[in-house]
Amino acid sequence: MFTFNEAISLQVYCDTQEEVDHYWQKLSQGGDPKAQQCGWLKDKYGVSWQVVPKVLPDLIKDPDSAESQRAMEAVLRMKKFDIAELQRAYAG
Repeated sequence: MFTFNEAISLQVYCDTQEEVDHYWQKLSQGGDPKAQQCGWLKDKYGVSWQVVPKVLPDLIKDPDSAESQRAMEAVLRMKKFDIAELQRAYAG
């Protein structure tokens, strides 16, 4: 009778790429691959999750800087976050 939707999501903040990979693999197992974008995924029950590297806010916090704009462009191209790629985009 009740279903989950994007009105609520759970967040997992990760220190390392290994943590991002671990939680992404576990939570996305059996979920909807079409519902994976920008660090978001849906698990097999339809619950929305955000698997976010802790460094991300520092990379995108200044919308007026070229560095943050490059990092945000990288975010928009990703499904699962790649910390090294985000840092490379920020550095230019």
